[in-house]
Amino acid sequence: MPAIQINLSQARRFLLTYQGLYPPARLQGKHGIMDYIRKVGCIQFDPLNISGHNHELVLQARVDGFSPSDLKSLLYEDRRLVDGWDKMMSIYCVEDWPYFQRYRDYYRQRFTAPNHKAAEIIPQVRAALNERGPLSSIDLDMGHKIDWFWAPTRAARAALESMYYWGELVIHHKVNTRKVYDFARQCLPLGLIETPDPNPRDEDYFSWHIARRIRSVGLLWNRAGDAWLGIFKLKAAQREAAIQLLAQEQKIIEVRVDEIPYTFYAPAASRSLLESIPIQSEPNQNEVSFLAPLDNLLWDRRMVQALFGFNYRWEVYKPAREREFGYYVLPVLYGEHLIGRFEPRLDKKTRQLTMKNWWWEDGCQPSDQYMAALREAFKRFAQFLGARSLRLEPAASQTLCIDSLDI
Repeated sequence: MPAIQINLSQARRFLLTYQGLYPPARLQGKHGIMDYIRKVGCIQFDPLNISGHNHELVLQARVDGFSPSDLKSLLYEDRRLVDGWDKMMSIYCVEDWPYFQRYRDYYRQRFTAPNHKAAEIIPQVRAALNERGPLSSIDLDMGHKIDWFWAPTRAARAALESMYYWGELVIHHKVNTRKVYDFARQCLPLGLIETPDPNPRDEDYFSWHIARRIRSVGLLWNRAGDAWLGIFKLKAAQREAAIQLLAQEQKIIEVRVDEIPYTFYAPAASRSLLESIPIQSEPNQNEVSFLAPLDNLLWDRRMVQALFGFNYRWEVYKPAREREFGYYVLPVLYGEHLIGRFEPRLDKKTRQLTMKNWWWEDGCQPSDQYMAALREAFKRFAQFLGARSLRLEPAASQTLCIDSLDI
């Protein structure tokens, strides 16, 4: 089947519409959360909470009146979602549990090896969970430290995380970012836990996960990038073979974008949406939304630069002297364009939201149209964060040419 040819504006609007961002915040409640995550497969988790966690920021841009409590309920009460590994640390639908069996098998083999330093206390941890129910590492009096992924950590934490990685435990709930674990058999249906891997052959697994990643973003090219991270043992040649097979089987669609010399791929189910995107943009869609630093839209940042002309790098782990912008900076979407970025910070005690700085993209200047949409976006953002007031630091005030924003 021939490739679909579209222009840059159509590519942007297709991608944003697919992602629930054009217009933003049109999904509703827990049903909207589930609809979005089921569509894209997973959203990425990060423990930092400067002005909302990454996964919460992803959803607040798409779900009208999003409440973090709804997501927690879906994870830890309804058990319709689960914390797991997909695109790094992620949240995905519980029915996808069997598809990640090869991850769990790998960690079981790795962490039950005789030289694994937490192995000797795992029987004690298992007995404590059986006797006392859900536990976190601080509930276990096993305080000696062992070498762990990035730094030495308490043996109790290493044991719990090992059992979590191989699937014996799941996260029962979290207290802020502290994980409380319980046996998977206590939280998930036994039939689901015992379901074998639907893709036992590597070739089938690669095809499944690559199709899933294309679905996670909506439009991807076959170039190295962060969008492919976390696909178990995937190499470039295997990615190429899987994409060609998926295209032959018409599970993905080839898309050509004017002015870009690379072929893009979209989910086959999105063909009607692709074909319905008009050549010209609709001016009534010009609303502002704030994107998460690890938003699905931004997973391939080279692709975002090619489509949107927006160069975004998350600088949170860079030394301050090497940052071009700020510590925790969020991109700003207006209609089909990424028009700027800003650095927010929420004081958890006073609930004051501070805008530390604002940066317009080249060619963008504060206008009445921008500012009206921006005020509405900040009202939604403040409501999501539970902020009581908003303060502009001098750098942000000067760039925006305003003294205050009401929320």
